[in-house]
Amino acid sequence: MLSWMVWTTPVAVFFATVVTMLIGMTIWEARSPTVTRKGFLPIATTRGDRLFIGLMCAAWVNLAWVGLGEKMQAWFGLAEEPSIWISAAVSAVVLLVIMRRG
Repeated sequence: MLSWMVWTTPVAVFFATVVTMLIGMTIWEARSPTVTRKGFLPIATTRGDRLFIGLMCAAWVNLAWVGLGEKMQAWFGLAEEPSIWISAAVSAVVLLVIMRRG
């Protein structure tokens, strides 16, 4: 059934992390209802809004990394494409910044 998907370790970690975040946000919301606030994003947002925006940005960072992998290999003269774990770390930082300051 899931044979069409390339289930590598980074993909499994990504999906497990998203599920864990959604469960954590649900528990957090039940214990402490969110308050709308204005950060550097051009709209007032709740925690859930910032999580959604952060996850979308993380997905775009990862897609750009995968799409530019071969080009980065040529640009920097690397023996192989840069590791996807680097984009995962960059995505995590982007998500944290948006959640904290967005």
